[in-house]
Amino acid sequence: MEYIKKWYRENRVVIREWVDSIVIAFVLAIVIRTFVVQAFKIPSGSMRMTLIEGDRILVNKFIYRFREPKRGDAIVFKYPENPKKDFIKRLIATGGETVEIKSGRIYVDGEMVGDPSSMISRLYYYNRGQFGQEGKPLKVPDDAFYVLGDNSQSSRDSRYWGFVPKRNLVGKAFLIYWPFSRVKLIK
Repeated sequence: MEYIKKWYRENRVVIREWVDSIVIAFVLAIVIRTFVVQAFKIPSGSMRMTLIEGDRILVNKFIYRFREPKRGDAIVFKYPENPKKDFIKRLIATGGETVEIKSGRIYVDGEMVGDPSSMISRLYYYNRGQFGQEGKPLKVPDDAFYVLGDNSQSSRDSRYWGFVPKRNLVGKAFLIYWPFSRVKLIK
């Protein structure tokens, strides 16, 4: 016991420095994860081919403090039917816009989303669910979003459960960091 006390007295400065470093690292990690960037793992194929099962992504949690979300962003949000779950889908329409799916294409405020560089214009969207019926345009409530999975055939999204409240927004997915063979920016 005397040996331990002696060792502690001789090394207490070093121990204190280690403890301080660990506490600071822990606090920084919590702050970064809470306000800056967070890692997520993709559990399903609803965003194929953009994201596949097992991809690990980084989500920018502060970008929407400086700008509004844009159509085409891959956003992470708290699932409206169970806020304990995080979902990722593509933002199709924002509050005040009218959205409709006709013949596999997305129309916002009566105009087809057709920018060739946009992922939205390259995908076929099926008319399914209560909020995705053909011939039934939907007006997105203020402070809400209409979102769809890139793999429309296998995605449970706004077509089924409606709109995502703006307060449920977590952030914008921006990078696949694992597996190494799939490292790339998310478009």
